[in-house]
Amino acid sequence: MSYRTDPSAQAVFDVIRSMVTDLLDQYGIDDTDITPDSLFHDDLGLESIDLVALGGMLTERYGERVNLAEFLAALEMDDVIGLRLGLLADYVHSALSEKAGTTA
Repeated sequence: MSYRTDPSAQAVFDVIRSMVTDLLDQYGIDDTDITPDSLFHDDLGLESIDLVALGGMLTERYGERVNLAEFLAALEMDDVIGLRLGLLADYVHSALSEKAGTTA
C-alpha cells in the first residue's frame, strides 16, 4: 500500500511535519518540537502566507484531493488562527481516505 494513495494517519502527520520543518528552515528555525498539538501560529510562529505555502506543498504531494483553502474556509476564524497540526493532519487523512473510497 502506497502512502501516496492511502496513507496512514501517522504517515500523513509525518509528511505535514516534514513540510512544516521545511517552512521553519526558511526562517532559520530548527530544533522545534512539532507535535499534533503544535499550533501553527502560536507555537511555531508561522503566518498566513505560510499556510498558503503549505497548501501548495499539500497539493503538490496529494493533488487536488486535498483542498486546504476549502478546509480553512469551513473553520471559524479563531480555529484558523489556532490551527493545530493534528487537526490539519486529520483533515488530510480523511480527505485522502474519502477520495480513495475507504473509511478513516
